[in-house]
Amino acid sequence: MNKNNKWDKRFLKLAHEVASWSKDDSTKVGAVIMGEDRTPRSFGYNGMPRGVDEDVPGRQERPIKYLYTEHAERNAIYHCARVGIPIEGCTIYVTHFACTACTRAIINSGLKRLVINENSFKSDYHDRSKEDIEISKAMLEEAGIEIVLVKV
Repeated sequence: MNKNNKWDKRFLKLAHEVASWSKDDSTKVGAVIMGEDRTPRSFGYNGMPRGVDEDVPGRQERPIKYLYTEHAERNAIYHCARVGIPIEGCTIYVTHFACTACTRAIINSGLKRLVINENSFKSDYHDRSKEDIEISKAMLEEAGIEIVLVKV
């Protein structure tokens, strides 16, 4: 895992801003996909799929919210697929470590770098997701995806 640079820090801060758009009261996750030339490709946050009413009572509460909510990483990747934006070789900046499902999407979409907030390892999310994160880390390393930790 590499140390950060100023651009990684800037884009990770942007991912935190995108995370603030989430209506999830317990865990707000943001993702930003940037090209190798530092051009933005996509943004995503954890929330309901397009057209699904997030204000229906109960949909934002555990455990039912897990059946409705799409993760930030996949939302950003799906947006690129929907509008035809190539992301092969790009970097994804995420506020929290990717779950195994998002990790599979990151690998299969051709992203080459995952930059995450080092401070997320001190969060409630990390405590709830330790096994998932370990498997994600192993898959990313095996697939040759660079993992970069940045403190913001």
